[in-house]
Amino acid sequence: MISSLRGTVAHVGLNSAIIDVNGFGMLVQATPQTLSSLQTGREASVCTAMVVREDSMTLYGFEDAQQREVFETLIGVSGVGPRLALAVLAVHDPEAIRVAASSGDDKAFSKVPGIGPKGARRIVLELAGKLVPLEDKAAPASGSGWKPKVLEAMTGLGWSEKDASAAIDAATEEAPEVAARGNVAEILRLTLRRLGQDGARSSRASSDKVTAGS
Repeated sequence: MISSLRGTVAHVGLNSAIIDVNGFGMLVQATPQTLSSLQTGREASVCTAMVVREDSMTLYGFEDAQQREVFETLIGVSGVGPRLALAVLAVHDPEAIRVAASSGDDKAFSKVPGIGPKGARRIVLELAGKLVPLEDKAAPASGSGWKPKVLEAMTGLGWSEKDASAAIDAATEEAPEVAARGNVAEILRLTLRRLGQDGARSSRASSDKVTAGS
């Protein structure tokens, strides 16, 4: 796996650059921010990630390891490919992405071209616990300031505010350690999981009643 490149910049395009490494021209796809830091004829060093598909091997270049880490985490989300991950990094810096993922801020992701409201909500759900702000990793959220955000996400998914509030309370009572961390996306995922389990139990109970009465 190629994790970095150092060489002379041979060409800088709109979406990619070519870096000459000991006579080999290495094509790397990159964000506008990364490309703007490269100058033709100058030596440059970039962190890279290689994405292998059945019919291709593509290198993606980044200014630093933090950008690469966020990129690799993003492409692990269902429906997010390398191009969309680059688009996210083109709109937000890595720390802003970490903050949005940690706080469940789906609106930040919906600002990225190609990501709609439903896709943004799915992204924050799947990123829960995977991207944590570097500045306050050791500072857990306190209080219940997360609840309005979780309620907003639940109502956006179609639940009534009353049912959503009851489900959140029940879920966090069973897992107080999750509530103590105050991670909006993690609490949302826990609540949705509980609702799914309750729905399954309700269906089984209804089936038992029908069977007993037949």
